[in-house]
Amino acid sequence: LPALEKLRIPIPLGGTSNFFRTDVLRDLGGWDPFNVTEDADLGIRLARRGYRTEILDSTTFEEANCEISNWIRQRSRWMKGYMQTWLVHMREPAAFWRATGWRGGVALHLFVAGNFLSSLINPMLWAATLAWLALRNDSIAAVFPGPLLAFNLFAFIAGNAIIIILSVVAALRHGRTRLAPYAILAPFYWQLASIGAYKALWQLFTRPSFWEKTDHV
Repeated sequence: LPALEKLRIPIPLGGTSNFFRTDVLRDLGGWDPFNVTEDADLGIRLARRGYRTEILDSTTFEEANCEISNWIRQRSRWMKGYMQTWLVHMREPAAFWRATGWRGGVALHLFVAGNFLSSLINPMLWAATLAWLALRNDSIAAVFPGPLLAFNLFAFIAGNAIIIILSVVAALRHGRTRLAPYAILAPFYWQLASIGAYKALWQLFTRPSFWEKTDHV
């Protein structure tokens, strides 16, 4: 979030520790009651109207989900809300780009659409990679010629390595060294995110405004 602020691009807000000017909220019409990530949508609408979101140098000590079923319910709601937010603001793409500039347009696609699209595509990439390693048949080679396959494999390995390294760095910087070894599980963590994304995609068509509750202790 601090990086997005420094780049002066729209920030899809989270649902914790937000502070708003009341007159600005009223000017924007408040939160969208049909969007299940209403704060993320509001962050984009703030940028469209020329307002700027700033990040406070503080830490929010919120509870993290530690049960898989509970975690998937939460993530599926987030993913569905990101899908809704992207679809709503892409009703008039030209108007959005005029209001936010090229930075806003790129940010919407990378950090909103990219959030759920990467989770939807992730299992396909794993399946294609494992199939190529196991079979090495001509059908896969026809889809992924040598140079493209080499580039994809590099991106696949490097991307997962970077995620693991960042998770280790985050744990060490916060003095939680006992959590660092769990970073190796990051690729499996993202498979759970994919489950949430496909659940979100199903609900987008069947229960678009259904709010999946997250249990808290």
